[in-house]
Amino acid sequence: MPRVKYTDSDVALVARMMRAEAVAEGKQGMLYVGNVIVNRAKADCLDFKDLRTIRDVIFQVQGGNYSFEAVQKGNLFYNRARSTEKRLARKTLNFWRDHPAKYALWYFNPEGNCPPTWYGQQFTGPYKNHCYYEPQPGTCDSIYS
Repeated sequence: MPRVKYTDSDVALVARMMRAEAVAEGKQGMLYVGNVIVNRAKADCLDFKDLRTIRDVIFQVQGGNYSFEAVQKGNLFYNRARSTEKRLARKTLNFWRDHPAKYALWYFNPEGNCPPTWYGQQFTGPYKNHCYYEPQPGTCDSIYS
């Protein structure tokens, strides 16, 4: 059973976002970005209360901007999904998740080292250029299922 419901269109959206956000970090880095996307679709808390579909997650607007920078300015996001990234997207939509993004709802690429918290959320670990963060214990139990 998949971690979240999805369509072929959703697979392409996740694949495009994974490539746009983490192609320089290889397949592993793209899978971690996929984890965050799926976790946000599963989350029923914090900034992600009313997101129930992959499309909702990818095109979420917060503070007047898209949550994922690649939607706004990423030319890679607007290219057609390739079969390699689609396979990775299906993998994370169906079952794959791993540390440091296993339960992460956020990631970012800092100019320096990863801070121990980010907007009050706990650091779970880095992967290449990205830092991953999950909610404080007890604030978002829905991502742990």
